[in-house]
Formats: sequence, C-alpha cells, structure tokens
Amino acid sequence: MKRYIDKIRDFNELVMFEHSIFSLPFIFIAMIVAADGWFGFVLLIFGVLAAISARNFAMGLNRFADRDIDALNPRTASRPNVDGRLDAFSILIFTLVNAFVFIAVAYMINPLAFKLSFPILLVLGSYSYFKRFSSLAHVVLGISLGLAPIAGVVAVSGEITPWSVLLSLGVIFWVAGFDLLYSLQDMAFDKERGLHSIPSKYGSDATLAISAFFHMLTILFWVMFVWVAGLGEFAYMAVLLGAFMLGYEHYIVRKDFTKIDRAFFTVNGYLGIIFFILIILDKVMA
Repeated sequence: MKRYIDKIRDFNELVMFEHSIFSLPFIFIAMIVAADGWFGFVLLIFGVLAAISARNFAMGLNRFADRDIDALNPRTASRPNVDGRLDAFSILIFTLVNAFVFIAVAYMINPLAFKLSFPILLVLGSYSYFKRFSSLAHVVLGISLGLAPIAGVVAVSGEITPWSVLLSLGVIFWVAGFDLLYSLQDMAFDKERGLHSIPSKYGSDATLAISAFFHMLTILFWVMFVWVAGLGEFAYMAVLLGAFMLGYEHYIVRKDFTKIDRAFFTVNGYLGIIFFILIILDKVMA
C-alpha cells in the first residue's frame, strides 16, 4: 500500500496538482456567468474533471519532453521525472490517460465541447516544445490556461460568447505576465543552454516591462468582460482588487528576485479565488 501511496505522491509532485488553482476559478467564473447562477452538480463534476485532466495532460507532456532539460537545471533536478522516481514510460502513460479522460468528459458534455477537445489538447501540448525555438512560449502558456473560460461557457451554453473571449484574453495576458516573472529564475540557464525565453533574450528590465504591459492588458480585458457580460459592482470590485494584487506582485519581484515564488504562487493563487468569490457575490446580490 505504501508503494502505491508514494507513487501517487510522485505523480502529484510531477504535475504540481495544487497549481490547478490558477485555471479552476476562471472556468467556473465562465460557467456561473453563462448559467446566470448555479449550473448544476453534473457540470460541476464535469468541469473539475475536464480542468484537472487537461492540466495533467499538459504538465505530464511537459515533464516528459523536458526530462533532459530538467536534469541539467539545479532548480528542477530533483523532480520525479529526472531523479528516478518516475520513468519515461509511466509519465507517457499518465499523459495519454489524462488526454483520454479529457476527450471522454468533453464528449459527455456536448458536441461542441467534444469537437474542441482535440485542438485544445494540441495547444496544451505545444507549450512543451515552444521554448526550443521561440520566445513566445510564455504567451502559449497563457493561451493554454486562457482556454479555461472558453471551455466553461461552451459546457453551459454550447457556444462561445463575446464576453467569454474577453475573459479569456484577460487570463491569457495574466498567465503570460506572471510566467515572464517566474522565468526570470532561469534566465542564466536558458541563455547558457540556448533555450528561448524573453528574459534570456532581452534581459530582466525588458521582461519586467513586458510583464507589466501584459498585466495592464489583463485588467483592460477584464473590465471589458464585466461590462459586456452586464455584471455589477462586485465584478468590478474583483477587477479592481485584481489590479492591486498584480501591482503588489510586481512590487515584490522588482524589490527582490528571490521572492518570485511568493509572487507566483501566493498572489496569483489568491487572485483567482477572490475573483471567483466576488463573481458569485455579484450573481447572488443581483
């Protein structure tokens, strides 16, 4: 039994399951807005399964593809994909199983969700290889998580609405912006190994500026989302608090690069949860 528990822990560490908190709030925000309130337990279960399996697929493929890179980077050398705890075949099977689960869940939701499941997996999988030839990998990661609100509204209404596109664009630039900050940790390593990233190509000052610009676009698109969706004061409060939290994130990183983990995980994690809670309040109080 202990062997199986340890293996589960290894897979959990492989995909960093707790980081699902970045995508889950926004898929459910889209579902709440699309349903104009509660969308039902069935879609709740399907939404959780789809979000987790999609993320597990993306992270599993990333860890499989990056085995050689992670082994050379001191920051990632202790990950299960390179220290012997999980072999390449096990990671590949884990990745394929999650892809199958995602497609199966999409099939059970509605025809449009099923059709979109294949290109979504293609986008999610492409991130793992982008940094080998393009500095746009940060944006591709943003697109990967930015698909969550689109998936949410498709699950509820079977269509893609204008407000969901605006919400997704905000998520895209939010994720790309904080991934730029996170990638500052590997700036020297990426440059040494010939990997493509904005920090390794343009330096820390330019990276900070681009990240700040991306986060300004985030707030702009989220304001437009609230307006087009016809939401109320609590939704605008969510955007305002999001702006303050992103500003605080940049303050932390600019002051001390060693605090990047705190900015990346803590601030962004709370941002999604607070946004989600305030959208719920907006619907309850409407």
